[in-house]
Amino acid sequence: FTAGSLACGFAPNIWTLVACRVVQAIGAASQVSNTTALLTDAFPAAALSAGLGINITIVAGSQVLGPLVGGIIANQAGWQWIFWFNVPVGIIGVAWAAHTLRRIPARKTRESFDGVGAALSFLILSAAVLFVQEGGRSGWTSPGILICGVFCVLAMPVFIMLEQRRRHPMLDLSLFNDTERAIAYVTAFILSMARTGVALLAGLFVQAARGSDPFHAGLQVLPIAVGMMVASPLAGWLAMRWSARLVSTGGIVMTGISLCYLAIWLQPGLSSVAFGIALFGVGFGSGIFFTPNTGSIMSGVDPARRGVANGIRSTMQNTGFLIGTAISLVLITSPLRPHERSEVYAGTLSRLGAPELASLTTGYHHAFFALAGVTAIGAMLSLLRNPPPTGTMKPTETANPTDTAELTEATELTEATKPRPSRPESVGALPAD
Repeated sequence: FTAGSLACGFAPNIWTLVACRVVQAIGAASQVSNTTALLTDAFPAAALSAGLGINITIVAGSQVLGPLVGGIIANQAGWQWIFWFNVPVGIIGVAWAAHTLRRIPARKTRESFDGVGAALSFLILSAAVLFVQEGGRSGWTSPGILICGVFCVLAMPVFIMLEQRRRHPMLDLSLFNDTERAIAYVTAFILSMARTGVALLAGLFVQAARGSDPFHAGLQVLPIAVGMMVASPLAGWLAMRWSARLVSTGGIVMTGISLCYLAIWLQPGLSSVAFGIALFGVGFGSGIFFTPNTGSIMSGVDPARRGVANGIRSTMQNTGFLIGTAISLVLITSPLRPHERSEVYAGTLSRLGAPELASLTTGYHHAFFALAGVTAIGAMLSLLRNPPPTGTMKPTETANPTDTAELTEATELTEATKPRPSRPESVGALPAD
C-alpha cells in the first residue's frame, strides 16, 4: 500500500494512476482482511468485543479526519500529496508492526493457491461492478449491461460448485455451515448497503439543495462517521454483557428508524441540525451493529482460517457498498428526465431548478424507504440467530479456571450423595448423549 501510494503521486496519466491504485488495493486488501484475524488472535474471548470496538472506532475516526485532512492537502499542496501523505504513515506502520506483532510458526503443510477460483471471482465481481454502476447510466437493456448481468447469473453457480470440489478453495463455503455466522455475513452485507447508500445520497442532496461544493458536502455527511466512532466502544461494552443477537439487532433497528425519518421528513428546507441528527443515528446504529456482528463471524473459527473468514466478511461488506450505491442512484434519478440524470452522475446537481429539485426529493424518499425496508429484513434475519440458552454464559464470556474447578468439585459431591435408584433403569429410560 505504501509503495502504491508513492507511485500514485508520480503517475503521468490516468491509466498509470489506475494501475498504481490497483497496487494500493492489493496492499489494502491484505491489511484489512487480516486485521480482524490478528485482533482475534491477540484478545482473549472475553475481551474480543472490546478489541473489535476499539478497531471500528479508529476506522470511524479516520473517516472523520480523512475528508478534512485530504481536502486541506489537496487545496494547499496538490492532489499528488494526498497519496504521498500515506508514505511516512505507512513506513511508521510497517516499523511498528514489525516491532509489535509476534511471529507465528510456519505451517507444516502448505495450501495451494486457488488460481481458478480467484480468476473466476475476479471476473464475476468485475461484471457485477459494471452492471450495477453503468446500468443506470447506459440503460439496463444495453447489450454490454445485459452481457454482464447474464454472465454473473450463469457464472455464480459454476463458481460455487468449483469451490465446493476444490481441496483448498479460495472461498471456504464450510464457514457458512454455521447458522450464526451465515446470518452475520448476510446482515453485514445488508447494513453495509444501507449505510453506504445513505452517505452517498446525503452528500449529493446537500449539493443539490444547498449548493454546497463536494468538500463542504463531505463535511455535512460526517455525522455518520462520528456516530460510528461514538457507538463502537459502547457496542464492545454491550457485547460483553448481552448476546450478539440482541445488540446487533438493536443497531439495525436504530439505523432503520433514522432512515424512516429521512424518508418522511427530508426536504430542501430541513434544518442542518435535524439532518445531522438523522445521519448521526444511521452511524450510531451501524456502530452498535458491527462490533458484535464481527465477533459472531470470528468466534469459533479455526485460527488458520480466520483470515479467510474475515476476508469473506470484507467482501460481503464491499459488495453491499457497491449494490447500495447503485440502487440508491437508480431510485433517486428515476423521477428525473435523462438529461437531468446526467447532472446527478456528473456531480453538478447545483444546476437543477426548483421543479427538478422537487422531483429529485421524491426520488430520495423512495430511496430512503427502500433502504429502510432493507434494514427491516436485516433486523428480522438477525433475530433468527440462536439465543444463548437460559442460565448459560454469554458467547463472549469464558469460564474462570478456579470457578470451573469449584463447579466440578460441587458436581462430584452432589453425585456422590445423590440417592441411588432401588432398581436398574430400563433401557428406554437411559439418557441420550
